[in-house]
Amino acid sequence: MLQGLVLCGVCGGRMSVSYHKRSVGLVPVYQCISGRRERRLPLCQIITGASIDHAVGERLVEAMTPKAIEITLAVRAELQARLDDVDRLRLQQVERAQQESQMARRRYMQVDPDNRLVAGTLEANWNEKLRSLAQAREEAERQRAADRMTLEQATEARIRTLAEDFAVVWNDPATSHRDRKRIARLLIEDVTLLKNDRLHVHIRFKGGATESLVLPLPANAWLRRLTHPDVVDRIEQLLEEHEEKEAAERLNAEGLRTGAGKPFGANAVRYIRKRCGIKTLWSHLRETGKLTTPEMAVHLGIGLNTVRKRARAGRLHGQPCSKGARAHWLFDSIDEQPEPVRQLAASRDIKGPWRGVLSAAAAGRCAI
Repeated sequence: MLQGLVLCGVCGGRMSVSYHKRSVGLVPVYQCISGRRERRLPLCQIITGASIDHAVGERLVEAMTPKAIEITLAVRAELQARLDDVDRLRLQQVERAQQESQMARRRYMQVDPDNRLVAGTLEANWNEKLRSLAQAREEAERQRAADRMTLEQATEARIRTLAEDFAVVWNDPATSHRDRKRIARLLIEDVTLLKNDRLHVHIRFKGGATESLVLPLPANAWLRRLTHPDVVDRIEQLLEEHEEKEAAERLNAEGLRTGAGKPFGANAVRYIRKRCGIKTLWSHLRETGKLTTPEMAVHLGIGLNTVRKRARAGRLHGQPCSKGARAHWLFDSIDEQPEPVRQLAASRDIKGPWRGVLSAAAAGRCAI
């Protein structure tokens, strides 16, 4: 939007603009290359311009209010009155020059023709007064044309209407970037940028008014792609009751997107979970006392495949839950199992290889 209007706050040179393609479209980058082009020096500044364009655009919308337009028209009317006074003074100078030329003419016409020396002097004086009169008229016309600021009532009405509709026109998606550039050039003389701990934007409007804005530095690319903290909190809530794939489906249904603006998938949820240290559904269920397949097998004294078969048949209360890339079973505690399961666990009729495993666990030589 500010192409050709941006000045470098370091060297004072005019900054050029280049465009980088991003997911949101083309993003302008203002850079000062005058030192490199003329003296092969490093670039003074390189500043991403999206936030600058947005801030300056908002300032233009704020400036183009009906009240501001009324003040501008009032000031213009006052200036016009002063120019009219100056124009009257110029006309008086023209009138004096005309009177002097007429007096010089009368003196020349009244001289004795035989007195050639006096007649020649008076004729030269008359010609000089005529040249002065012509110069005064020409200067008055030139100044009048330069100072002409009179506005018709219809023009003033259109200006007031534009002030009321300016925000709508500026923010309308149908307004092209070319039109915004043209509007900016009508209102702004130049914009000076200086980047240190903050981004300082100094705007100089047409007519001499100035304004300074202080903006935060544009975020790095990886910061702009970070998922919003509110979305991360929502992922943590969903993973308390859902697995990563189901959480991704719910996030998409709620219209939430990743930091890159893309829909969620299981891999995206997993990446955010690991980066932010969020617990999985498996961890939440284990904290509530759920038992794994080996633990249930030890309690019942049966094999792992038997536990899985009984779970699929519904004889054991549990649910499949992913741990890593594989699906496993997590079972309710023994007290929440059906009566036959509780009786089997109570009898602790543990046979086969599980007797040694349980004995080792009881002795503290291994963990189950």
